[in-house]
Amino acid sequence: MAPKALEYNATLVERIDVTDALTLFRVKPDQEPARPWFVPGQYCVLGLNNQEKPELGSVRRSMSIASAPEDEGPIEFYIRWVAKPESENPLTHLLWKLKTGDRMYMRAVAAGVFTIKDTIGVDDPRLRVMVAAGTGSAPFVSMIRSELRRNPRADLSKWVLLHGASYPADLGYRDELMGLVETHGLKYWGTVSRPKEAQDWRGDTGRVESFFEPERLADLEKRLGLPVGGFNPKNVVIYICGLTGTITGTIVPLIDRAFIPDFKRIREALGVPADAKDSVFYEQYDTEPVINIKDDAVVAPLRERMQAALAKQFP
Repeated sequence: MAPKALEYNATLVERIDVTDALTLFRVKPDQEPARPWFVPGQYCVLGLNNQEKPELGSVRRSMSIASAPEDEGPIEFYIRWVAKPESENPLTHLLWKLKTGDRMYMRAVAAGVFTIKDTIGVDDPRLRVMVAAGTGSAPFVSMIRSELRRNPRADLSKWVLLHGASYPADLGYRDELMGLVETHGLKYWGTVSRPKEAQDWRGDTGRVESFFEPERLADLEKRLGLPVGGFNPKNVVIYICGLTGTITGTIVPLIDRAFIPDFKRIREALGVPADAKDSVFYEQYDTEPVINIKDDAVVAPLRERMQAALAKQFP
């Protein structure tokens, strides 16, 4: 018996190919829910039937929303082609065959708690440092756009977006974000990990998590207008969206500044008191912790660093 096919309920009204492997998909559901139906930082499900190999059936995947919930019109998704898929029926390989006007599935119900409201609360005064690798910028773009939709003159000076990619062309939304630096005070820096192949690039280099390496953190503090040592949980909260390497590479160096991950098993492994508030939030699709907490050779020195940092930051 052939697998049950998805019943299409949406239309791809526009696609913009940023590069061969990065595309903006703008999707319009047949029955649009009353807006706002999602919170910036949430995701919803896209799906397609495999027409060429119907025996593989349909595939659905959760995708972060890049639109603001207040936007009229189609819902925007920023998606990367998966070059080495783990599945024999990867969604991106089907998405890339779509043309404007093609039909697809979109579940217009949002999910996820990677939001300002569900983490620190909208009135929290700290700098919001958003760490994005590749298409991980999508939920942060949604957050920033939403601020502007609700108040076109919004002050974005407490919003900080650090975006990493392999090449300058991969820094999606760069022009839009650079414009907001000038007009609304957004703090935005893009960084590329393969600068030798981008001779004209004059911006930051290295992976996005390298901003937090001990030898570079002082420079980031200066850019943000913080005093020496001021990049700490009293002044800053961290959001991360990217692959596991990006999450781990951000969390580990910031242990020395007493930043606490929003992950119960990691908190317990590092000996964080139950009443200490989280200050690092991240999107993770894998259920395994981003730090190997089963290996005491890994955890013991991190625990020691965390305890020293907590004692210093919160004596």
